[in-house]
Amino acid sequence: QVQLVESGGGLVQAGGSLRLSCAASGGTFSRYAMGWFRQAPGKEREFIAAVSWSGGTIYYADSVKGRFTISRDNAKNTVYLQMNNLKPDDTAVYYCAARELFATMAAREYGYWGQGTQVTVSS
Repeated sequence: QVQLVESGGGLVQAGGSLRLSCAASGGTFSRYAMGWFRQAPGKEREFIAAVSWSGGTIYYADSVKGRFTISRDNAKNTVYLQMNNLKPDDTAVYYCAARELFATMAAREYGYWGQGTQVTVSS
């Protein structure tokens, strides 16, 4: 079983930056692809970014491409989401998720989820 704990959320002004972290425990982190998703009030959970177990394959949603960067440090069992040029539409609860080996953009294919961290972007 993999446990995931997100951190780094908060309140930021539009145009600002945040870096989210997701620390994993209870499994072999390097075996897992990691994804970031977000959910705003009244909306469906939305794919943001994903990275494969090796870091060799990365996907981004069009809405964040060029602004957000996903990375992982297998030595620290942690995946990061660097968010730059934040917009009010980025306001949501951000979740990290894990699945074995290969990254996908489909939330239903991830079996492990963190509790989420709130990101609020003010205009």
